[in-house]
Amino acid sequence: MANRLTHIYTKTGDEGKTSLGDGTRVDKHHLRVEALGNVDEFNSIIGIILTTDINKDIYKILKIVQHHLFDIGGELSIPNLRKIDTEKIEFIEKNIDAINKNLSPLKEFILPGGSFESALCHQARTVCRRAERSLFRLNEIEKINSISLQYLNRLSDFLFVLAREINREKKVNDTFWQKNI
Repeated sequence: MANRLTHIYTKTGDEGKTSLGDGTRVDKHHLRVEALGNVDEFNSIIGIILTTDINKDIYKILKIVQHHLFDIGGELSIPNLRKIDTEKIEFIEKNIDAINKNLSPLKEFILPGGSFESALCHQARTVCRRAERSLFRLNEIEKINSISLQYLNRLSDFLFVLAREINREKKVNDTFWQKNI
C-alpha cells in the first residue's frame, strides 16, 4: 500500500479552514466538520472499549462497527459518497436482538454504570447520540446519507443493550433509577 499521509502537519489549517476529502475548503467550525469530529470521537471511545475485558464476540462486533463509523466519516468528508447501506443497519439490529434475548425485561430506567466496560458503553452511547444530532443538523442544510442517520440511531440502541449484557456477563447489577431519592 502506498503512503497516503507523508506529512502529518500541513499548516493549511492554521487560518481556521480545513479540507474535505474532495479538496473543498471549509471553516473548521462548519457543521460537516463538527459532525465528522463527533463521529471520530465516538469511534475513539469504541477503541477504548476494545482495550477492556470484553468477550471475543462483542470484540468482533465492535471492530466491525469501527469500520462502519470510519465509512460514515468518509461520507462526511466526501459529500455525496455513500458507504453505509441497509445491510449495515440489519447487522446492528440482528445483534441487538441476539443480545437482548439474554436480558431480563426492563421495568425501570437504568443509570449508566455497573462495570467499567458497561459504563464505557454508556459513554459511547451518549457520544453516538451527539454524533447523530450533529448529522441531523447537517442534513437540514446539506443532504447526507439518510441510512447513516438510521445506522447511528440503531447503534445507540445497540450500545444500551450491550452495556446491560456486559453487566450481566460480569454478574454486576444494573443500577435502577429511583424516583424521589
